[in-house]
Amino acid sequence: MDFQCVVLILLFVQNITAKNISLDRATDPDILEDASLDTFSLIRKYGFPCEMHRVYTEDKYILEMHRIPHGRDNVSTEKRPVVFLQHGLLSSSAEWVLMLPGKGLAYILAEAGYDVWMGNARGNTYSKHHVSLNPTSSSFWKFSWHEIGYYDLPAMIDYIIKETGVAKIHYIGFSQGTTAFWVMASTRPEYNDKIVAMQALAPVGYVGKIRSPLIKAIAPFTNQMEILFKIFGQNELLSNGKVNELAGQKYCVEEAITQALCTNLLFLLCGFNEEQLNATMLPVVLGHTPAGASTRQVVHFGQLYNSKKFVQFDHGWISNRRIYGSFKPPAYNLSAITTPVFLHYADNDWLATPDDVDKLLKEVKSAMGKYRVPMAKFNHLDFVFAINAKELIYDRMLNIMTQFNK
Repeated sequence: MDFQCVVLILLFVQNITAKNISLDRATDPDILEDASLDTFSLIRKYGFPCEMHRVYTEDKYILEMHRIPHGRDNVSTEKRPVVFLQHGLLSSSAEWVLMLPGKGLAYILAEAGYDVWMGNARGNTYSKHHVSLNPTSSSFWKFSWHEIGYYDLPAMIDYIIKETGVAKIHYIGFSQGTTAFWVMASTRPEYNDKIVAMQALAPVGYVGKIRSPLIKAIAPFTNQMEILFKIFGQNELLSNGKVNELAGQKYCVEEAITQALCTNLLFLLCGFNEEQLNATMLPVVLGHTPAGASTRQVVHFGQLYNSKKFVQFDHGWISNRRIYGSFKPPAYNLSAITTPVFLHYADNDWLATPDDVDKLLKEVKSAMGKYRVPMAKFNHLDFVFAINAKELIYDRMLNIMTQFNK
């Protein structure tokens, strides 16, 4: 696949939902409502308490967090352990609650007795603010997931600890939420002492063995893509909005003959597991995802695939020399991570492949082991959207977390 073809695909995905689309009235009204509600309103709709909190980073980005202080049924607030959830690439805090009570991880944790906090990385739907920079400016978007790990996570963790008065919190990350953790715990090792244990769902660090054909096709052109997006003013990749919501409702509902296109795009990116994909919920997922990201986040992952290393952002040899003092970007020192880490992986994950997880296991000395989801077809998105995620992964993860609450 040549560069022009890749560019056309990306521009098509970026702009296809900008057309005028009418709603499919046959869709369940609850599904349509859930697709349009924000995270706060969605949580409140299902009878759970929810709070919004605003956090300022050292480099002056303004982040929004969502908190479920207790369950709908389990309302006790006494001595609740605190857990922080960090979403994946192109997502938001919504991914933890889209699958409804009893299925969404945030709801499950709240009913299990946890004080649940959900972060939002800079640049997504809920964190598109800065003290002085406007998101219409390219300067706002000069970050990759390195800055999310170095600035965003510490700011949110410090805020949570101050608000709750606890000494340490649990950390659960999905996909890029694990990548940002590796950055924080290796470059700011003092934060290891603020985490009880880290649960890594579909852990992404090394990506040399990635199997996603879409990512593999794009990776060789990542640096050229960043230049191209700058020319066209596309500093933000796949932001969400009303057009995304309407596209999901129109083309991905169960009655639509085009639904196969939606599912195939997801599978092309993340792996195939049709039996765990709740097709009815696709409009809800696409109403909240993608939630936006900097193009540099995607470029950085592409650089990792090309280099087969876990290193900081490659700005080019001249800028690297100025920023890092070397012509090549430095590797992250994963041996500096001391937090107990649990790696949860799946055989059919095209983004966090078993081979790459093995490499993480060897490099992160505090890793307590890796835990395979007992389903051969379980894929990347299944960690947050699978029909049976609770039975296949969440129950076991909660058992592990319980051992640290004694």
